[in-house]
Amino acid sequence: MAKVYYDNDADLAALKGRKVAIIGYGSQGCAQGMNLRDSGVEVIVAELPDTPNYKTAVENGFTPVTADEAAEKGDIIMMLVPDVIQSRVYEASIKKHMKAGKALGFSHGFNIHYGQIIPPKEVDVIMVAPKGPGALVRDEYLKGAGVPCLFAVQQDASGKARDLTLAYAKGIGGTRGGVLETTFLEETETDLFGEQVVLCGGVSALVKSAFETLVEAGYQPELAYFETMHELKLIVDLFYVGGISWMRHVVSDTAEYGDLTRGPRLITDETRAEMKKILAEIQDGTFAREWMLENQVKAPRFRALRRKDYDHPIEIVGRKLRKMMSWITAKVPEKPR
Repeated sequence: MAKVYYDNDADLAALKGRKVAIIGYGSQGCAQGMNLRDSGVEVIVAELPDTPNYKTAVENGFTPVTADEAAEKGDIIMMLVPDVIQSRVYEASIKKHMKAGKALGFSHGFNIHYGQIIPPKEVDVIMVAPKGPGALVRDEYLKGAGVPCLFAVQQDASGKARDLTLAYAKGIGGTRGGVLETTFLEETETDLFGEQVVLCGGVSALVKSAFETLVEAGYQPELAYFETMHELKLIVDLFYVGGISWMRHVVSDTAEYGDLTRGPRLITDETRAEMKKILAEIQDGTFAREWMLENQVKAPRFRALRRKDYDHPIEIVGRKLRKMMSWITAKVPEKPR
């Protein structure tokens, strides 16, 4: 089992006298910036003027500057803009300020692992990746708790990068929940695989296919939605608090028997072979190249797929049914263009 590091394993003194430049004040930038500031760390925020994130940063008591200025003044430059623009921001504004004694930080290893950003040898390259959204990172910190994190050191130019990384994790509250050591390779490849095969790709494809099967068999779309989408939250919540065994303990014996006997008929050797193929595409850089090239031509395939699924029958039915549910705040995303 991997060792878990807690507050006593990290020392905020490693951040003393060092400015952290948060590049991008989105979900993670907002949470990490405020948590670090509340931990006594000097924080500089870089954000584009006249944007919602810029306004939020001002409301939170920061005076946002350009990425160029933040990188010049910062000792630890934390790249928290989206993956697809990190390399452009780095080349335009960060690279020229990366000098000995500085550190370049990330919360996802994509751009380092796939060579989109190649830092100079004289700087530390570190990662602290909270295993939860920014809002949760902030909320748990304010409660005196913390969201568990992964941490990694890709390049230890100073000889003190590991201490610095653990100090950063402590500054955002991560060591309160516990942090686990990994590598940029492992974090990136497992993160992408989880998103594609289970958390986003696998689940959404399974839900749509199950819905379509019921509707094509003549069942009402509304009932199909409840059975294949709506009730999924109940099961995921059980997974979340107690794993698969707790879910099976709570559901009916009928449901558990169906799980144990029918589930393996869905996830077949053919499915597992496709999972291995997807993992190989992540490992050899095929997916990364495809995604970066897609963005270089303004993402036509990506946008077309978004538009198609926005109007899928399960989405249309779902938007109607969620209006009936007073206990949730129904969300309707803007229609993709």
